[in-house]
Amino acid sequence: MTELQDIFKHIKLKSLSPDQAKAFHMIRLCRTSALGSHAQVCNECGSMDVSFNSCRNRNCPKCQHSAQQEWVEAQMSKLLPVGYFHTVFTIPQELNTLVLQNQKLLYSILIQSAGHTLMELAKNPKFLGATIGATTVLHTWGQNLSFHPHVHCIVPGGGLSKDGLCFVRSRKKFFIPVKVISKKFRGKFLDLLKQAYDKGEIAFFNEATKLALRSNFLSLIDTLYNKNWVVFCKKPFKSPGHVVRYLGRYTHRVAISNSRILAFDGQSVSFVWRDYKDGNKSKVMKLDATEFCRRFLLHVLPNRFVKIRHYGILCSRNIRSKLSQCMKMTGTKPLPQTIKIQKDAKVCRCCGSTDVIAIHVPNSLATASSP
Repeated sequence: MTELQDIFKHIKLKSLSPDQAKAFHMIRLCRTSALGSHAQVCNECGSMDVSFNSCRNRNCPKCQHSAQQEWVEAQMSKLLPVGYFHTVFTIPQELNTLVLQNQKLLYSILIQSAGHTLMELAKNPKFLGATIGATTVLHTWGQNLSFHPHVHCIVPGGGLSKDGLCFVRSRKKFFIPVKVISKKFRGKFLDLLKQAYDKGEIAFFNEATKLALRSNFLSLIDTLYNKNWVVFCKKPFKSPGHVVRYLGRYTHRVAISNSRILAFDGQSVSFVWRDYKDGNKSKVMKLDATEFCRRFLLHVLPNRFVKIRHYGILCSRNIRSKLSQCMKMTGTKPLPQTIKIQKDAKVCRCCGSTDVIAIHVPNSLATASSP
């Protein structure tokens, strides 16, 4: 099976940002002798199982499974016995150039606008009249690796009343009309964008330099105010457990998984994608290998950028107070943590013994022991 790493090893790229160059380099070296190795030695039969170290880069398709498991385990204890909703916030494509040139700033504005929109509307007695929670996850790609910034939000159907004395449950359907969410989101995003412009925080390069002129920038803002911004609400989940497992696929997903790559002939790459505009049909796209790599690296986030954020009763400072209070009111018992036990269990592949130890292996020994 062709993997992203195989393609990266055969392609030379220029003009990469430091973050892109690091991701490109680490993915090429993932699970090779260049990153060192470790071994698991069985005290029963004496066998030694040597493995090369992973790069642990968050853009690497190979390194996301264990990180996803750990994240899912941590979230399982925060679930409430209510319906959960999935909402997706998308910004107009007219902003794509500005976003690419100001990624850390505008990604933050996008996430903040989505989270605060849900929090503020939920507090309105017209809709729920309670402090809810939300987990937001930033994605920047479409199925064909195009640049498509959007935020996935998972929202519990209920929250803490204004006086903090009771838990308010929502209706089975999403409790805020999509059109209301869309208008609120548009207003919050554009207001924060104007504030950033007034503070001189936005950079303008190449074709975007004309927007540095205030009249041109305000003209863009007016155009965006007159557009309908896309907010999509999916059907509620069957159970709270489904929520975290579903969101876990989103939190640690990279622009393309190895399973979607069909072929690489040294010049071009073929991969599977879904065309949502054409009835969600599965199609095959073929791109020049350099263009394929360029598109993938468009989605490398700035260093240390936090793409998963929690709001309301789910943010860290409210876990022990407001969320715990909601759990008591709903009679919630945290689900047992099982993933960590499975992850930590070390078993010999030859005899099945659990009496094994992990040791560091010099690169030369790892190379000699590997098939």
